[in-house]
Amino acid sequence: MNLLSFKSSLQVDDIISYAELVAAEGVNLQRGMNFKIKPQYSIFLMSLRKGAPYEDEFDKATNTLIYEGHDAPKNECLDPKNSDQPLNSKNGTLTENGKFFTAAHAFKQGIISEAHKVKVYEKLKDGIWCYKGYFNLIDAKIVFTGKRKVFKYFLQPVEIKKFKEKYYDIHTRLIPSEVKIEVWKRDKGRCVICGSTENLHYDHELPYSKGGTSLSAKNVRILCMKHNLKKSNKILSIIPVY
Repeated sequence: MNLLSFKSSLQVDDIISYAELVAAEGVNLQRGMNFKIKPQYSIFLMSLRKGAPYEDEFDKATNTLIYEGHDAPKNECLDPKNSDQPLNSKNGTLTENGKFFTAAHAFKQGIISEAHKVKVYEKLKDGIWCYKGYFNLIDAKIVFTGKRKVFKYFLQPVEIKKFKEKYYDIHTRLIPSEVKIEVWKRDKGRCVICGSTENLHYDHELPYSKGGTSLSAKNVRILCMKHNLKKSNKILSIIPVY
């Protein structure tokens, strides 16, 4: 696929390369927290992989992504992993932690009427990412871990349609990260039909709209765009028209 077309075609659960991620956003992302990288939204890069630098997690019970704030840069702190995550930089300006923390509390306290929008990309392995869609930033806390204070940001997933610059929440069909990782390993990062390694998507074998679950790897598989579209056309062809 032409990288320039990715900006308009990216869908939740798409599996993309880092180059395609950059093409989708039109900017080279060098850090995990990117506040208002575009006027309408911010971006989080996250990972649930073992050994990831930050303890991001997804709470299935509340359908909430809990994203950990980031450490002070090494040029400002001798031991970032054993120091409190900073709200302000040394010159007094807000860090990325501080910007997101302020935005979350502005919504929580009713200062702003709509939660700040954050697009999230999850790292599956080196060079391979999954687009997880838009999230509402609904809360933020400073948590003591036993040795230092870290920021925790609470986000709930939404599917967003844009109309006259307003955003409307619909529902979520997000596939949990552990299911994605299991499916990626099982399907060997290839389309299960043709073996393609390009333009991949996570697909519900029984569609979510028809009651298919996102919670089991048995109902999730990897398809390339060609076969994902073929499946969609078959589903549409059997829907009765009244």
